[in-house]
Amino acid sequence: MKMTSEAAIPGAMALPPVPEAIMPRAQCSAQAPDAARQLAQALGPGPFAAVILFVSPLADLPALARSLPAAFGATRVLGCTTAGEIGAEGYAEGEIVAIGLPAPWFAVESLPVDLARIEAEALIGRMIRARAALADAHPGWDSEFAFLMVDGLSVREDELTAALGPGLGPMPLFGGSAGDGTRFGETFVLSDGAFRRGHAVLTLVRSLCRVRVFSFDHLIPSERRMVVTEADPARRIVRQINAEPAAREYARLLGKDPGQLTSFTFAAHPVVVRVGGKHHVRAIQQVAPNGDLVFFSAIDEGLVLTLAEPQDMALHLDAALKSLSDAGPPAAILACDCILRRMEAQEKQRYGAVSALLRHYGVAGFSTYGEQVNSMHVNQTMTGVAIYPPEVSAQPPGAEQG
Repeated sequence: MKMTSEAAIPGAMALPPVPEAIMPRAQCSAQAPDAARQLAQALGPGPFAAVILFVSPLADLPALARSLPAAFGATRVLGCTTAGEIGAEGYAEGEIVAIGLPAPWFAVESLPVDLARIEAEALIGRMIRARAALADAHPGWDSEFAFLMVDGLSVREDELTAALGPGLGPMPLFGGSAGDGTRFGETFVLSDGAFRRGHAVLTLVRSLCRVRVFSFDHLIPSERRMVVTEADPARRIVRQINAEPAAREYARLLGKDPGQLTSFTFAAHPVVVRVGGKHHVRAIQQVAPNGDLVFFSAIDEGLVLTLAEPQDMALHLDAALKSLSDAGPPAAILACDCILRRMEAQEKQRYGAVSALLRHYGVAGFSTYGEQVNSMHVNQTMTGVAIYPPEVSAQPPGAEQG
């Protein structure tokens, strides 16, 4: 299943500059043999606290990893594979989108995590020490956020975000699950010079700029509810809904034949659960050959699922992104956008409109297999951070007049 996108951008090109060059961006074809060099040249000399890459799965990942030191020197380079990119023209495919966090405005600590061994107590200790080190090194920088990239096929995102929660303190977290286009075959996270499966990387950021972490969706819960009566929580599989075969019962509630269920159906007819007074999406990934439903996030027996009705995605996105400018426009927006939103936009012929809005508001990022916000793993949302110019009186280190 191939999605249409805007015309590919030949070579690497720097995106329009943002005020104070707060978050320079660049992109190039994922199949360019010298992609790392192109991106480094387009981003400029820095210095950067970190460079983050959102990489199409079409890229030769081992070759890209080997080329990073020559292109970026000692700069910390992090990243992940995608289910589509968000770049210069909005939605894109087959690209690598790079963002730089300039050292005059940002300080970064990155914590790689082996998802086969999530040791909560040790992880919390690492987070607390890293946050303290950033605060000690930059006492005048009051803004902070955490950015998580995690293997999107690991089925460990819920456990990981729950483990991270106690170590965050007041630091807001957002993130996205690495993707593999629409293939759902294998996903990778880049840290310590290599693309790895079964891993995550948590990036703690302290900044002289004001920041605002956000999460929004365009879904309204309906009155149609169902109960999970048989499930395999470890594999995110639902076998029965309302004591009936899961796919058949879900299709019945939609008035569809079970054979008509596709990824587009799941994107257009999501289910939500109520947690902490708010509804969160529990998106369906696919129908298994035996009629089970495979979900993108945590599921369990006894859970009450509510069918949700989507609003017009483009109108909602416009209003949501515009609201980020209530106290002045952001200089940059970094976002993780669920692949199901991209699918829904295509199915409902709103792909071009949504892509144009992403371009208009200067959003950079990637399409995900799931999103994280604070201590929760969610689906069918856009999560991210808006970064605002620092106060006029604020100056980066070394800018003081002698």
